[in-house]
Amino acid sequence: MRLPYAPSTPLTSSDLTTTAAYTQLSARRSPNPLLSLDLALLHSPAVASGWSSFLGAIRTQTSLPADIRELCICRVAILNGAYFEWEHHVPILKAEGGLSEEAVEEIKSRKVWRGWEANVEKDGSGDGKEEGEVGVGLSERQRAVLAYADAMTVGIKVSEEIFAWLRKSFDERKVVEITATVAAYNCVSRFLVALDVGEMSEKEKK
Repeated sequence: MRLPYAPSTPLTSSDLTTTAAYTQLSARRSPNPLLSLDLALLHSPAVASGWSSFLGAIRTQTSLPADIRELCICRVAILNGAYFEWEHHVPILKAEGGLSEEAVEEIKSRKVWRGWEANVEKDGSGDGKEEGEVGVGLSERQRAVLAYADAMTVGIKVSEEIFAWLRKSFDERKVVEITATVAAYNCVSRFLVALDVGEMSEKEKK
């Protein structure tokens, strides 16, 4: 990392805010140790605490099925080059999302999902799939989520066509939760990449 990591346990001289942040993050990660991401955030205990509350809600308190949640997270990680995020979430995608290796490779591809907006029919009924190119092993709603994540992450603005396509498969609550998940993990990935958390930039050079 570009900064030294915070200590894995609070110093004896730590104030109550710092100690509380360590306790909160440790409880969230239990029984596993704190992640490198946590030790980067803990330089600012208040930020670490707020971050943990928000991301904890995104990860464990939405109504999204595991495959949809992890599709959002993993796709954002790939688009932003956040390989620390990808390595931590792709096992969850495979285990909880029930996706095949072929489908995971589709998600990992950086090129096949771009330009989908042009392939979605104007009434939002198209599946965004060019025959023989994309979508192997993925359902229509999974492809719609990936197109939505791409639009939010790469282009920022989401077209009416892509939004209508997403809306076909999800109610208001799930649309909000998908949007929040994509937005949240864009925040995570940018933090990870800027500070090189987990020393992933060196690994990518090898």
